[in-house]
Amino acid sequence: MNEPIPVLTLSGVTRRYSEGDGFLEILRGVNGQLWPGQAVALVAPSGAGKSTLLHIAGLLERPDGGAVAIDGWDASGLDDRARTALRRDRIGFVYQFHHLLPEFTALENVMTPQLIAGLNKAEARERAMELLDYLGLSPRAHHRPSELSGGEQQRVAIARAVANAPALLLADEPTGNLDPETAEKVFSALMTLVRATGLAALIATHNLELAGRMDRRWTLRNGLLVELE
Repeated sequence: MNEPIPVLTLSGVTRRYSEGDGFLEILRGVNGQLWPGQAVALVAPSGAGKSTLLHIAGLLERPDGGAVAIDGWDASGLDDRARTALRRDRIGFVYQFHHLLPEFTALENVMTPQLIAGLNKAEARERAMELLDYLGLSPRAHHRPSELSGGEQQRVAIARAVANAPALLLADEPTGNLDPETAEKVFSALMTLVRATGLAALIATHNLELAGRMDRRWTLRNGLLVELE
C-alpha cells in the first residue's frame, strides 16, 4: 500500500521585494507540509505575507529561494508552461471576491475550467451540475452572477475551483465579504468538499472562530511559518 504524500510541501521558501535602496524580506525560509483531507487556517496580520505565501504555493509567483512541491511534483525547475499546466490540473483558487464571469450562468462558470482542461461539453456540464447540486445550488444553475446572492456567488466560485478535481485548494479570505450567517454557509460548503473529496485546503482568514474549526492553524511571524496549538 502506497504511503500518502504531502499535497503541498514548502521547503526553505524565501521572498523579498525591492524597497528604495534595499529589500523588504517577507518570507525568510518558510517550511511546511499540507496533507490530503486537511484544512489548514493561515491566520496572520495584514502585511505579514499571507497573500505572498498563497501566491507562491499556487505557483502564481516564484520564490527567491527554496522549493515548492505540489502533490509530489517539485515545481522549482519547471518552466512557465509546465507550471501553468500543474496549476491548472492540481490547484484550485477561491478569493475574497468571487471573480465569476458576469455574462455566464453559474453552470457555465463551473464548466469553463473543465473545457479549458480539455473535457468535452457534455462531461463538463454533468460534473458542473453535480457540484452545484452538492452545494445546494442546482435551482440557481442557470442564473447569472448578478442574479445570485453573495453567498451563492461564493459557493459557485468554490464549485468552479474544484471543478477539475484539484489536489490542493487555496482560499484567500473566502468569507471576508460576507455577513456571519452567510459566511457560515460558505465555510460549511467548503469544509464539506474537503471532507468528501480528500483535497487539502489552505485558507487564509481573519475569522478566528472559523480558523478554530479547521484541522491545523498556521501563522507567519518574522517571515517564518509557525504552527499554532
